[in-house]
Amino acid sequence: MARGSKTTKQNSGRLSLRSLAQQVQAGNVDTVVAGFSDHYGRLMGKRFDAEFFLKKVASQGTHACDYLLTTDVEMNPTPGYRFANWERGYGDFHLVPDLSTLRRLSWLERTAFVHCDVLDESRGRFVAVAPRSLLRAQVEAAASLGYQVLAASELEFFAYRHSYRQAAQMGYSGLEALSWYLEDYHLFQGSREEFFLAPLRRHLKASGIPVENSKGEWGLGQHEINVCYDTVLEMADNHVLLKQAVKEIAEQLGVSVTFMAKPAQGQAGSGCHLHLSLRKQGQNAFVHRGQGLSNAESDIFRWFLGGWMAHVGEFMVFYAPTVNSYKRYEDLSWAPTRIAWSRDNRTAGFRVVGRGESLRIECRIPGADVNPYLAYAAALASGLDGIRNRIEPPAAFEGDVYSAKELPRAPRTLEQAVALFESSEFVKQALGEDVQQHYAHFYRCEQRAFEQAVTDWERKRYFERI
Repeated sequence: MARGSKTTKQNSGRLSLRSLAQQVQAGNVDTVVAGFSDHYGRLMGKRFDAEFFLKKVASQGTHACDYLLTTDVEMNPTPGYRFANWERGYGDFHLVPDLSTLRRLSWLERTAFVHCDVLDESRGRFVAVAPRSLLRAQVEAAASLGYQVLAASELEFFAYRHSYRQAAQMGYSGLEALSWYLEDYHLFQGSREEFFLAPLRRHLKASGIPVENSKGEWGLGQHEINVCYDTVLEMADNHVLLKQAVKEIAEQLGVSVTFMAKPAQGQAGSGCHLHLSLRKQGQNAFVHRGQGLSNAESDIFRWFLGGWMAHVGEFMVFYAPTVNSYKRYEDLSWAPTRIAWSRDNRTAGFRVVGRGESLRIECRIPGADVNPYLAYAAALASGLDGIRNRIEPPAAFEGDVYSAKELPRAPRTLEQAVALFESSEFVKQALGEDVQQHYAHFYRCEQRAFEQAVTDWERKRYFERI
């Protein structure tokens, strides 16, 4: 991914309130989708008549049930939260459109979209446990130190020849991948899947999400799509909308995709590599500006990296949020298994790439199932702590990190990760105790749901032989 001086943002598909009104009057838009991220990184929200949106919602916002920040993946209200529960009656929170994110969705007929912030109307402030609120808080913390944060997400996914309904009817078993051999960078095999990927690239670009490229990955039917870097909040917005686009365009074409971190044993998992850099006064703060050292890393770079690495374990639930996430971490699989940093070394959890203004840190730990608002918030909270406290990273590692058994590992299960998150004084300080307890409960419920499940593996192993 190129990370030079930021080019002028492509405005294709982006809308102002005035241009939205013109599109509505011309009959080109009749629906506005107002969406926000739940804890899983899924978009929730409402579809509005476009004229009503312009008259009311654009200025006044709308409401949604606060249970949406306490549900499991099946939309079941989960007891045990302080934020919202049966005892408090599951009231409303306020959804406030961020009008700077208005855009056309070219893959949906006559439809526009806007990201929303979640507001506690009675207190007049952002709901602290909402994912976009967490990232906003860390962006403000960076700004208070004089930094602008630029970021990019590299998302991988697997694609199958069955529709989502067919996949569900098959129990998600025996699905046929779009490709039948590994196609990493393979143009001929990849051309067979352009019926899906080419429209995806075009629709994203036409909807205000500039695309760099797509490519085959190291799995059957696995692909990666890269969109242009941006400020970190907008990148997180683009990330969740990209996932929505991939799924909805797949649905239209009768195929299915998964962003599971590890959909199949014996194959590669799907990652989401996060790229971050800081800008100060228009320049890359990671670059040392001393005479004769224009390509060296700065103190800010070292301290940010040191803090990010130091707090990986405490924030692992934000990088690896499901039971399935931890099955991706296998040696020799392109997924990192130990905490180390290297320059341009894909066996390391932290890979430093670029030179000069493009210098950045790539974290290869998150899987494709990550919620980008939470992952970026964790990265920023950790890195900024490194800057404040001048946390030095370990020495750069050279060689094969997989074979370096002496290097520390991140938590290897969701259970271990939740325990570290829940007991961390740093997490409490960075996010607040209420937020810490809210998410600890969320991930603990996810872990317990798996513990109570009867799997195919258990039936195959025990049905007859036990």
